[in-house]
Amino acid sequence: MLDSKIGGIDARKPVSPQTQYDPNHPKIKRVEVYWHTVTYKTVAVYAILIAAIVFAAVYLIDPNVYTHAYEAWARTVGSTDTGPEPITQTQARFVNLDGKVQVKKVNSVQWQDADFRTTLDKGDQIQTSADGAARITFADGTTYTVKSGTFITVEENSMGREKPSSSGVRINTGQVDLRTPNWSSPDSKAAVSVEDTTASVHSNSHADVKADPEHKEDEIVVSSGSAEVQRGQEKVEIGQYQKAVFSTAGPITRSDVLAPPDLVLPRNFEPLIVENPKTASVHFEWKAVPQAVSYTLRVSATAMFTKTVKEIPGITGTTAEVSGLDAGDYFWTVTASDAKKETSEVSESFRFTLVAQGKTQDMLLEITGTQIHGRVVEIIGKTEPGAALLVNGQPVPIIAPDGTFRHFTEPLEPGQHTIVIIGENRRGGTGHQQVTIVVPK
Repeated sequence: MLDSKIGGIDARKPVSPQTQYDPNHPKIKRVEVYWHTVTYKTVAVYAILIAAIVFAAVYLIDPNVYTHAYEAWARTVGSTDTGPEPITQTQARFVNLDGKVQVKKVNSVQWQDADFRTTLDKGDQIQTSADGAARITFADGTTYTVKSGTFITVEENSMGREKPSSSGVRINTGQVDLRTPNWSSPDSKAAVSVEDTTASVHSNSHADVKADPEHKEDEIVVSSGSAEVQRGQEKVEIGQYQKAVFSTAGPITRSDVLAPPDLVLPRNFEPLIVENPKTASVHFEWKAVPQAVSYTLRVSATAMFTKTVKEIPGITGTTAEVSGLDAGDYFWTVTASDAKKETSEVSESFRFTLVAQGKTQDMLLEITGTQIHGRVVEIIGKTEPGAALLVNGQPVPIIAPDGTFRHFTEPLEPGQHTIVIIGENRRGGTGHQQVTIVVPK
């Protein structure tokens, strides 16, 4: 049984008020408890004040942080919308630049030099010098090659998921070469405008559009596929190897043109290994074009032909010999002319490499296998440690210490391709191999 007395006081007896509160009582110790009542409203006020201080401090450090946060939130909210997705504005980019090329952005008054980081939007202007050229790729895969001495404006560039794409430029003066991919949507379009006339190039087509304000006569030539030329209510369809001429003085006229020659030798990406490139004779060959009476061969050190190293007009046959070239990479094309001096479009350009034969023994270069990954081909082989290799003109970045290598090509179109591998070792020796593969559809 518990003791009923605690500290000398009988717990069963009531304690008098005097005994409870007398601070001088010898047995009872005084205990005091203090507290402060805090309401939810007070907590909320303090939280708001602290948040306001933090927000103000962040704003002083970076005033744009809340703008960026709002834009990110808006994109997130917008992406959850289950309604139809609108066509969104996208940007085009330069994929090739030769010589002087300048850009004036739509919101700027100054011209700036173009580079591969420059993106293009609707309203931007592009200008190439007499020795400049540029190739622009839009989001849907359409490419516009802006030739030398050309001034254009980007008029349209939109693409939405599962929506028709649309791209277009306006030529103020000069020439634009246009290639369209095989669009997934039949309503997609690519256009080139000249004054009040628009040429719409259809899917998987190649066309060349020229604007000549001096003579007030413009034209479009279709090398493959088809296009439609429209001015007001007037429409003219043109097909492969046809030309449409349009001027302010009369209606749109359509006529047939010469087909460009098919190139034969040197083959595309073929290495030509000779003892002395400067004195060696390079043999060029192409197929004859019906109704053509002469041909013009052009050889350039650049892919966009801004630097021509050899030009031979008036060739009556389908072959030519060229000497005096230094070792290096070259591109060549041929145009055909008929008895009326009408000229075909430029043929497809082929690339070849002129290589000096090493005075020491040839290098080790073996291709041990190939694998096809979709439209990309993997080349597997072995060479000498420290050697330099090119696969279809592209350098092989990694060669293992034992000389083994794996290289992935750029995406290739369905069909048969010949892949050329050339290399040079540290002793000056050279080697080359080629393999033929078929990319499935």
